[in-house]
Amino acid sequence: MKTAVCYYSRHHGNTLKVLEAMGTGIDLIDVTSRVAVRLEDYDCIGFASGIYYSKFHQTVLDFARQYLPQGKDVFFVYTCGSMRKGYTSAIAEAVSAKGATILGEYGCRGFDTFGPFKLIGGIAKGHPDSGELEKARIFYQSLSRGR
Repeated sequence: MKTAVCYYSRHHGNTLKVLEAMGTGIDLIDVTSRVAVRLEDYDCIGFASGIYYSKFHQTVLDFARQYLPQGKDVFFVYTCGSMRKGYTSAIAEAVSAKGATILGEYGCRGFDTFGPFKLIGGIAKGHPDSGELEKARIFYQSLSRGR
């Protein structure tokens, strides 16, 4: 399965840590780079981001809307200061508009000093931890086996 993950990871690099833990054989595409991408060449496409105001970073959402080919298999990966439901609803809507099949999602906590959390020294210090990184690896392996 040829896989690409289109991601945005800033601040503490939490999302990139999770993606790197998922294993080798994944082409990582930083959505802020100006590199030409041919997502048509991939069997499976992931979208990954930290969570900003309860959704994926706008750059990832825009990238999915613009570059995701019709009918691809996709999955989501995210890091957040606190776990809640609904973080993937906006990105799911964007990829569903392209006829994509959503294979699953993996989310875990990540050290967060964004916005008001900076005033208190951040939340979720020490995350993602080794257990969360291992769960990310297992999540990706389960996607690979299912294909």
